[in-house]
Amino acid sequence: QEQLVESGGGLVQAGGSLRLSCAASGRTFSKNIMGWFRRAPGKEREFVAVIRRSDGATVYADSVKGRFTISRDNAKNTMYLEMNSLKPEDTAVYYCAASNRVILVTTKQSDFGSWGQGTQVTVSS
Repeated sequence: QEQLVESGGGLVQAGGSLRLSCAASGRTFSKNIMGWFRRAPGKEREFVAVIRRSDGATVYADSVKGRFTISRDNAKNTMYLEMNSLKPEDTAVYYCAASNRVILVTTKQSDFGSWGQGTQVTVSS
């Protein structure tokens, strides 16, 4: 059974850091394209970052560029999102996802077929 499980969320003050983890089981982690999305209170879910397993290529949303880093540890079947210089507007439920795409480093939610249950990140001012 394919499964994605996020962890590492919590409450942090503005300017602080958190590292989210996404543990994958089954065939999910073999997917070449995986990413992070988030849904802030009262808003639509949005793209955060994506990584391609084969060469480590990454794409980031402009709002997190320079502050967040996405990475994968293939030996541990785990993907990470290192979040630094957090802002109150980063408060959201963060989801990891695996794409059905093989080559394209896609940022479209419709290209992601497997999703985790989400982990809450709250940044206080």
